Parts: sequence; C-alpha cells; structure tokens
Amino acid sequence: MRNLNLAGVALALMLPMPVIAADYSPYANETYSRQVLWGDTHLHSSYSLDAGMLGNRLGPEVAYRFARGEVVETNLGEKARLVRPLDFIVLADHSENLGLAPMLAEANKDLLATGFGRQLFDHIRAGEPEKAFGMIVRAVAAGEDPLKDAPSLVETMWQRLIKYAEQYNEPGKFTALLGYEWTSLPQANNLHRVVVFRDNADRVSSILPYSSYESNDPEKLWDWMEDYEKKSGGRVLAIPHNGNLSNGLMFKTERADGRAFDAEYAARRSRLEPLVEVTQIKGDGETHPLLSPDDEFADYETWDKGNFGYETKKPEMLRYEYTRSALRLGLEQQGQLGENPFKLGLVGGTDSHTSLATAGEDNFFGKVSIVEPSNNPQRFYEKLMRPQAPNVSEDITVMHWKAAASGLAAVWAKENTRDSIFDALERREVYATTGSRITVRFFGGWNFQEEDVNHSDFLQRGYGKGVPMGGDLFPSANGVKPSFLVSALKDPDGANLDRIQIVKVWTDEANQSHEKVYDVALGGDKRKSWLGKVKPVGSTVDVPQASYANSIGAAQLNAYWIDPDFDAKQRALYYVRVIEIPTPRWTAYDAKHFGVVAPIEAEMTTQERAYTSPIWYQPKPD
Repeated sequence: MRNLNLAGVALALMLPMPVIAADYSPYANETYSRQVLWGDTHLHSSYSLDAGMLGNRLGPEVAYRFARGEVVETNLGEKARLVRPLDFIVLADHSENLGLAPMLAEANKDLLATGFGRQLFDHIRAGEPEKAFGMIVRAVAAGEDPLKDAPSLVETMWQRLIKYAEQYNEPGKFTALLGYEWTSLPQANNLHRVVVFRDNADRVSSILPYSSYESNDPEKLWDWMEDYEKKSGGRVLAIPHNGNLSNGLMFKTERADGRAFDAEYAARRSRLEPLVEVTQIKGDGETHPLLSPDDEFADYETWDKGNFGYETKKPEMLRYEYTRSALRLGLEQQGQLGENPFKLGLVGGTDSHTSLATAGEDNFFGKVSIVEPSNNPQRFYEKLMRPQAPNVSEDITVMHWKAAASGLAAVWAKENTRDSIFDALERREVYATTGSRITVRFFGGWNFQEEDVNHSDFLQRGYGKGVPMGGDLFPSANGVKPSFLVSALKDPDGANLDRIQIVKVWTDEANQSHEKVYDVALGGDKRKSWLGKVKPVGSTVDVPQASYANSIGAAQLNAYWIDPDFDAKQRALYYVRVIEIPTPRWTAYDAKHFGVVAPIEAEMTTQERAYTSPIWYQPKPD
C-alpha cells in the first residue's frame, strides 16, 4: 500500500496543474433568488381576543405545527393537514388584551386580581360566554383598555408568543416571523395593520406591541415603529389590510387629523408600509366592478356592504378602498408631491382566526372556530357582519358563505430565513394569490427580446437586463418602449391557467389616472373573437361532484409584451394578474362532502388568481 501511495503522488506531480479562469459553478455568486417561498402573513391563534373568546382553543404551537405540515386536531376534533407545508408565517395576534382567553382558561391569578378579569371569569364559569365577549366588544369599541392598570399581563403573553416563534423558527426550513396586529377601528372602520419584524427575540423582547388603545392614528403607530428601530437597531414594517371594510378611509388622501398629505408624509408612509394585503378571507381587494367597469374579472369575492356593522357603504367610498385604485391615487399624489404614498407591493393572507392557515377551496376551515367544517347550517349562515346600530339596514349583513378561501403571500427570497424574507417584503419582490400556489416571474426592462422569455437563462436575462416585480424603471436613453417578461406555472396540485394579463395604470398631462387590462398570454387555441375580445376558456366543473378536469387551459404560460401605448412623459406602473380555469369553490366542496344544500345565492365555482407587485416607471422630471 505504501508503494501505491508513493506512485500516486509521483503521478500527480507529473500532471500539469489546471488553470481556473473563473468559478465553474454558475450559481456560486448569484445574488438573486431561484426559489419562491409560500406563507401566510396574517394568521391568528387563541391569543387573539376575537379568536379565543369565540371558541378557538388552539394556541401558537398548533398554528406553527400545522403550517409546517403536521397533522393537527382542530377545535371541533377533526384531523387537518395542508396539502404541502408553508415556508413561513406571521402569527399576527391582536395586540389589544393579547392572550386574554388563554389567561381566563388557566385562571391566571394576575388577571383575576383585576375587577374586569374577575367579571369575565365569573361569566364564563356561569356558562355565559356571550356576556363576557360583550364586555370585551364594548371596551374595544370605546377605545378604553379595561386592563390598562395591569400591563404585565400583555408582557407575559407577548413573551410566550416570542418563545413559541423561536421554538419553531428553523432557518433554511421554516421561518416564524415575529409580528402582531394593530387593530385600529375608528367608528368601526377597518384600518388594521399587521406589524412584521425582521429581528429575533433579543430585540423584539425589549418592547411591548403598540395597540389601538393607545391610538387609532396610523402615524402614531409609525412613530412607535421608528422609535423601535432607533432604540433597538432593528427593522420593522406594517402591512395594511385590504381596505374594503374601511368605508373610504384606508387610502383616503388626507391624514387622520384632516390635513392633506405632504412629501414627507408620503415618503414616510411608503417606507414603513411598502405592501398591502390585497386578498383575504373577508373578500378580495384588487378592484371593484364600479371602479373597473371594463374589467370582466373585477367582481371577484366582493364584499361591499359596509364597515363592521355601523355604516353602510356609499359608492364614493370605493375609490379609497381597493388596491388598484390606491395605486392610481399614488401616482396622482406623486404628481402633486413628488413622492408616492401608495407605492404598494402585493401580498395575501388568510386572516384565519382558527390557528389554521387554510386558503385551499377543498381544505377551508372558515373564519372562526364556530364555522369550521360541519353539516351545521351555521357554516353557511353565521353572520360575519350584522347591523350594530339601530339606524343601520339589514343590507349590511354578510353571511359566512361569502367568506373567501384566501389568500397566500409568495416571496422571492434567496434563503428561508427571517432576514431574507423580510428583505424581499421590503423591496416588494413578492406577490399575492387567492390560495392557489401559482408560480409567477415578472420582469420589466428596455432591451428584452422575444427569445428571452423562453431562453434557458431566463432568470439571468430578466435580472441582468431589467428589474423584477417591485422594481423601478427609469427613462431609456434610446427612446424605446419598455418590454416585459412574464412566466407563470400552475400550482402542481391545482388547476391549469386561463390567461396572463398585465394591468397598466398611468397618469395623463392633467395628472388624472387611468387603467387598462391587456391579455398577453392565453391558455388554449383560437380564443380571440373577430372583435378582438377573448372568449372564455370554458368550464369543466361538475358542481354536484365538486370536481374539474385540467383538459382546458395550460400548465405554463409565458409572455413577452411591449407596451403599445407607452408615453415616456407619463408616470406608469404595471402588474401581472394570472387567472386559473374555473374550479369548485369551497361551498361546492362542502355541499358534496356533507350532503347539504348550499345557499341559492352562493357562488359554487371560482377562478383563482395571482397578483404580482407592480413595476413602476418614473419619467424624467420636468
């Protein structure tokens, strides 16, 4: 053996040493992401008031285990599991009286030492949970913290939440982003935000969540966020909910105190709130048919009755509630101020209060635990919204059959870690889906060629010659029109794709905004009529059997598109909407599974979709 080793060394010395001109591996120095990570940026456990006090007994540990792909037992005793694990979640329990229900369940001595806590406990022990919940609702509506003299209660539960997040956070495999929900509700109008931290327990443990008891004004929340960043050296952002329950307040172009926006306000809002939750269980918030009358897909999972039961909706409110309209308002504000307050990337979240991040039509566990899957008619007819004031019409009522099995956040991140996911959220390289896991890439640039979209190095060309979703395009030196690359791949466990659309928003010389939807790729042949309109893809849905076939549409669609109406002097933005073929809605799956009759008004089919963050075009200043 010794002679063989010596011979091997001698042979090696005789061979010429290789010359390495550069790293052989093409991926060693990549700075962009090749993986999409799927998550829920808006999930509640029993630690939220309106979850735990309505029967949710599942705490943070169950929420994390379920999101990671484990089989768990639901509040009604069923087994539940996701079709595939999620990559990350934000457990966004309400900061207001955080963890109250679990503290009542464990007869927490510090809680029972308060008069309010003792009253709640006595009602529950006497079998009167509705009286206990009523006390809480009145306190929240009044904006008065009934436990303000016992701040240690929130601190105890906040530290528990952090502990669970640290326990289940596993860099590279699963990310538990630390966060909570700030539940601003002025005059019962929804201005809620999910607050998300980039940081670990060492920084986040040093603070208590800011609550709406302290202020309903988003600017006060931003003050608190900036103070956190200054003192801790950490980073934080906020995600406004879809605004359809805000009755015209979420994207109103004046501040909470009535003052107009200025450039400083606009820049601050854009930095601290770079995203919006465009779709969730309480309806879809992309656009509304009255705002986008030429958009055949505008009326999707629409909730437009009013706010949380105190005021019905007026048509003039809609403009300040929907995401596409907010993007339009943002361009108009930029024309006036030089800054865009609504430069928003798009994500989705479930807003589930069951601890179960379920956004699948065939695996939908409802808004709250009392409407988890069962043959109880309450599953369809529970009133999620109802009149809360004597002068409010019954028209404001929203039944649970209107709940949307939505949505998810998709993040293009290099690694499955807190840092990497947060950074992708902050730079807006993210998109939303209504629950299906459609993979979407979107690039904009000045030098793309049609061959780029199908090339083997699609990503290198996309990043090398342009910017991804969430990015900015600046004027081209040679005066060409912008071109765009889109690639969309069906959910491997879901339906084929109907089409890819690009939605353009722009402002004219008078600083008035406009919108137009372009069909840029179609699944199926011969679908354009002689008038240029796209024929429907058709439907294979068998509603009684809650089934469909992937015999129409396409598994993958790619598009190369040049804006035919481009004007270099006009501010503009572009985002992608991908539409699936029709599939059964959760109401159809319920009717089949339980043998029940769904409400006659209920939609029984759906066309799931994805919405990317925009790419903004910034013209040269005058």
